[in-house]
Amino acid sequence: MATTNIHKHTSGARQFNWINLLTIIAMSFGSMTYGYSASIIATTLSQPSFLTYFDLDTRSDATALISTMNGIYQVGGFLGVFTVSWFADKWGRRAAIGVSALITLISGALLAGSVNVAMLIVFRFFSGAGAFMILSAVPIWMNEVTPPRNRGMLVDIHGAALLFGYMLAAWTGYSFFHLDSPNAWRAPLAFQCLPALIVMIGLPFMPESPRFLLINDRHDEAAKCLNRLHTREEAAIELEQISHQMHIDRTLPSSYWALVTKPSYRKRTLLCLGTTCGIQFSGILVINNYGPILYGTLGYDPDHQLVLLGGWLTLAFGCGVLSLFLVDHFPRPKLIGGGIAMCKPRLNTNADGMLVVCLIIECALVKNFVGTTNTAALSAAVAMFYVYVIFYELTLDGLQFAYIGELFPTHLRAKGMNIGVAGICLMNIIWLQAAPTAFANIGWKF
Repeated sequence: MATTNIHKHTSGARQFNWINLLTIIAMSFGSMTYGYSASIIATTLSQPSFLTYFDLDTRSDATALISTMNGIYQVGGFLGVFTVSWFADKWGRRAAIGVSALITLISGALLAGSVNVAMLIVFRFFSGAGAFMILSAVPIWMNEVTPPRNRGMLVDIHGAALLFGYMLAAWTGYSFFHLDSPNAWRAPLAFQCLPALIVMIGLPFMPESPRFLLINDRHDEAAKCLNRLHTREEAAIELEQISHQMHIDRTLPSSYWALVTKPSYRKRTLLCLGTTCGIQFSGILVINNYGPILYGTLGYDPDHQLVLLGGWLTLAFGCGVLSLFLVDHFPRPKLIGGGIAMCKPRLNTNADGMLVVCLIIECALVKNFVGTTNTAALSAAVAMFYVYVIFYELTLDGLQFAYIGELFPTHLRAKGMNIGVAGICLMNIIWLQAAPTAFANIGWKF
């Protein structure tokens, strides 16, 4: 009877208070840190002062260097993200976020102060490490401080916040594009330090994950955190439930090797990698990072290239916010599966295949009208990018972090999230490293 009452209460209650929501929003500055850091390279590569300072407008190896600037960021992320689980499991979820923010802060400052290409590339590596570490660490924490009933919406704030960071980077880059100074490119790179600094200042006031506290026998601290995040009655219920689960988790294997060798863990790991890698196979980051180049190919001048990129990311942010109100009304696998299905041509539905239709139309327009004066066709090519991002953001981008966080139990969540984010890095290395060379050699076919 007691179990039934608890089930009825927890399934019907709202289960969070405003402090819960406000702490999620405050920690989303970490998400914004990643978004800004990952996106600022797009406008930086269009800054005349940047190209002139590093001789990228005259060097014969400019294409290779631009590829490296993008690829090395993802390599840093791929390697750095595997350290998150050590910090998160040993020192706490907040510690993992704090270390990530510190690395991003230092590397951002040194990127802005770069004096040669080698220095820029080295600190792009560390910037990528810090950014992808925080991309992994923040949703681990969010998944563990949010109530199950509203977890999708609250964790999806992570996705919306990183999109806000993308958008902010685009408009910041555009603002400094018009500054007549040989160092105009430095300030936008330096601004990535600001959200990281805000995270570090606010971190001591954020609650630690109650699950981390309980698995480390810090029962009183966990109770205090839950009482702060939920109503007292709901906090007591959740404390009991988590305590029972932690007692079981302590007896289970928790290594990376176990994720490969134990069949049930291996299934979760494959689902996690399949989700993140499959989503990144859409090539969405190519459109973002090389957006100005793509718009330049369509005949737009540098000013309009940056405006179009900013508009595209503003639309993405709007759709990311809208997705907050969708995620808890559909099963996670069906919503993600539906989004991925839109990347595949299906003749029996109108929605399925929408993304691939956009890309087919895009390729046809670029092949036939680039270099012509047909402004209607060139505008339609831009519109296809905009339609594409609507479907992507509504169904795929932010939701993946809630889903992969829920795939794994507490004792494996940090490692599982690391693997998922590493999959994002791996796909981006392939796409972003190849893109400049592909643009130069096969053009629209890429």
